[in-house]
Amino acid sequence: MMSDAPVDDVTWTDPTCPVARTLDIVGDRWSLLIVRDAMDGARSFTDFQRRTGVARNILTDRLRRLVDRGILRREPAASGRRQVYVLTDVGRDLFVVVVAMRQWGERHMFAPGEAHSVLVDESGRPLAPLRAVDADGDGVDVDSTTVLRRA
Repeated sequence: MMSDAPVDDVTWTDPTCPVARTLDIVGDRWSLLIVRDAMDGARSFTDFQRRTGVARNILTDRLRRLVDRGILRREPAASGRRQVYVLTDVGRDLFVVVVAMRQWGERHMFAPGEAHSVLVDESGRPLAPLRAVDADGDGVDVDSTTVLRRA
């Protein structure tokens, strides 16, 4: 199913690969950190800059791109004087991607016992590890899957 996000002006790295197309849109460091922070409640330009430490010009560019691609949308702030950024449904669909990256990082980027942030559910418990499953709910991995190339 095609998203409503505009992608007409994108030059795809690999036009038939969903992973490559996704990376073409959100694959740079700053874009995913902005999406991560939007999921964690950041809304204003200042929020994103403070949380990421990104230079203003880069942040301006990435926010514009994320809006142009339908991942974020601009809305008037409650005060009416500024604009805030809100995740669209397309942006919210990146949640599983961010969780997968977070869990991979927890497993491979920290020494045992090293402090790091933890994503928890409403009851305060860490999320269960994500796993890929087949149509029957059975676990699959790189050895039990194949990419079908479609013309």
